[in-house]
Amino acid sequence: MSQDKVSLLRDPAVGVSTSLEGARTYDSVEPQPAQEHNSQINSGPRRLPQYVATVTATLSALSAGAVLGWTSPIQSDIEHGQFHNITVNSDQMGWIGSFVTLGGMIMCVPTGFLCDLIGRKKTLLLLIVPFAIGWSLILFAKTIVMLYLGRFFTGMAAGASCVAAPLYTSEISQKEIRGTVGSYFQLMVTIGIFLAYFFGKFLTPMNYTIFCACLPLVFLVTFAFQPETPAYCLSKGLYDDALKSLVRLRGTSHNNEAELAEIEGALKESLENTISMSQTLRKKANLMAFLIAFALMFFQQFSGINAVILYTSDIFTSAGANLDAKTAAIIVGAFQAVATFVSSLVIDKLGRKILLFVSSLVMALSSFILAIFFTLKSRSSIDDDVLNEIGFIPIVSLCVFVVVFSIGLGPIPWMISSEIFTPEIKSVASSAAGTFNWFLAFLVTKFYLQVNEAVGEDSTFYAFSVMSLFSGLFVYWVVPETKGKTVEQVQEELER
Repeated sequence: MSQDKVSLLRDPAVGVSTSLEGARTYDSVEPQPAQEHNSQINSGPRRLPQYVATVTATLSALSAGAVLGWTSPIQSDIEHGQFHNITVNSDQMGWIGSFVTLGGMIMCVPTGFLCDLIGRKKTLLLLIVPFAIGWSLILFAKTIVMLYLGRFFTGMAAGASCVAAPLYTSEISQKEIRGTVGSYFQLMVTIGIFLAYFFGKFLTPMNYTIFCACLPLVFLVTFAFQPETPAYCLSKGLYDDALKSLVRLRGTSHNNEAELAEIEGALKESLENTISMSQTLRKKANLMAFLIAFALMFFQQFSGINAVILYTSDIFTSAGANLDAKTAAIIVGAFQAVATFVSSLVIDKLGRKILLFVSSLVMALSSFILAIFFTLKSRSSIDDDVLNEIGFIPIVSLCVFVVVFSIGLGPIPWMISSEIFTPEIKSVASSAAGTFNWFLAFLVTKFYLQVNEAVGEDSTFYAFSVMSLFSGLFVYWVVPETKGKTVEQVQEELER
């Protein structure tokens, strides 16, 4: 999973409410003395409450990361019947990994509507239901079907969090820190994956699963005390609630009434600009935007990242690396988390296009090197001693792969979706792109093991390498740079 899955399902500035109920005038607000008013503006809003709310909201993403990483440390245990005495073959193992992506796929669009219907906060809190059902089915599984259902329900929760959490964080944060706050979702996903790898090495399969199942409870308890977003409250005509929310997030030393007026104006403008999908598709710029969004999602998934995340331990075992497979997975998970943090610092400085381009080319090279290693191992007569001496190659290659993915092809496709679509179609377009991404993730995770058995692990990674190379060429020739540009400027560029 990668940035912010679906921060982009909604316009960060205005949300996506379908109606602006009971819009309220500001005449009833008691005016403040000029001196007090000026001192409030000059002191600026508080940022700590916004960061706290963001961290607690994105604990749902940490829980989703644990769901994604759960299979990797205990795959061998599951296949040998050491988890609930249920023995599975490679095809069934593929389904255990891929049912998560099916659950995530069906939740992108419904979660967006649910966020508009009952609110961002309540939608996030409701994630505890599929999390609890899913982990309970896994913990008390008696058959392979119960494992399938457990993974499906936890996948539903993970997919829903990809929509609701970025939407919540984008609407509670002031524009000066919205980019940094927006990166927290993907960062928390990678931390969740790392925690899964780490505790999967040192705990028994059952205790490890219990640990993963407790993470959503931590999210529930900490996030329950956070406010609803001001934008959602305004969209429902709840001005007093919106003001209380903003005061909690910004503090009293901020002109909260003026910011609410700005949010309400943006909401009204968004409603007035609504157009039909048929009108939208008549514009070349919008067609190009759809092509770019869907192509980047395709290249993101067919770079092989989900296969790497779900089957890290298995890849290192197959490589015969001179290092414990679970330890190698921990190293990869740590690199991914650190790289995602670094990406949040450089993405607004270097630009999207250059990071996408470099990321794609380096991933192509890393996959190619790993493929060569597997070729030497399985299709040549090289001594085992020589292979052991170069056993570091899988570790280095996958670490480099994960690092550059986390800086470029991981978060940026989601970010670009928010920057190339106009506000009136951003919700529908990004939801569709998100669903497409989860579907591709299903294909990769479901058939990765079967393809390996059919054509060899080296051929699989040669294919991943070619896809990453095509990604670099597509970025170079088609994708525009969006850094520092308005949506109107990007649309003009796409129209040419």
